[in-house]
Parts: sequence; C-alpha cells; structure tokens
Amino acid sequence: MAQDDPEDHEDPNTKWAEERTDWAEDRTIMALERTFAGWMRTAFAAIAIGIGFRALFGEFEPPWLAKAIATGFILLSIIFAIGAERRASRSFRRLSAHAVDSPRLPNLKFVAYAISAGAALLIVALWVLNDGSLKPA
Repeated sequence: MAQDDPEDHEDPNTKWAEERTDWAEDRTIMALERTFAGWMRTAFAAIAIGIGFRALFGEFEPPWLAKAIATGFILLSIIFAIGAERRASRSFRRLSAHAVDSPRLPNLKFVAYAISAGAALLIVALWVLNDGSLKPA
C-alpha cells in the first residue's frame, strides 16, 4: 500500500494563510521602499533649506554665519541619505519577496551616496566660491 503524499491532503486554510503571509511581506517591502523615498525627499528638502537660507540671508553679520547654518542643513541631508540607506538595506536583507521585486541594494547605495556626494560638493562650493568665482571676496 503506497503512502499518501502529505501535499495531496494540504489544508486549504494553511495554503491561504501562507499566501496572506507572502502578501504581507510584499506589502512590507513596498512600505520600506516608500520610507526610503521619503527619507531621500527629506534629504533634498534639507539641501533646499540650506541653499535657501544662504540665498535669503547671505549678508548676515558675521558673514560666515549664514554659510555655517546652510552647511548644517546640508550636512543633515548627508546624514539622512546615508542613514536611510543603511536602515533600508538592513530591513531588505531580513525579508524575502514573493510577488514583488524588491529593489537591488546597490541601487539604494547609489542613490544615497550620489545625494551625499552632491551635498558635499555643495558645501565645498558654498565655502570656496564667492559670486561664482574662486577669487577672494
């Protein structure tokens, strides 16, 4: 007498529960993507605040104060971008996608480090350039 294969008598409730779990993991992956995108938007907002502050209050007394405050906001954008990439990468490594393609982790690194590099260049430009030239003011 042949033994029955256990998969032939699988409980439909178990199968549905597994599918719901798979869908929940996929929703979690999409939520992580949205959260990462939100942190990248926050990083861009910090850059914009820094540039805007420098543009609005360029004639501050002492003159370096506006640059220092703008630099603080731009440094925050670097912290936001790299911190978000690290949190997202750590979370994505713990999950497995079933129906949704999760983002490739090198792409997250590229986005975060590109934003950070651009912000760092902006800080250098803020302190080195005077009226668009390298000559002292």
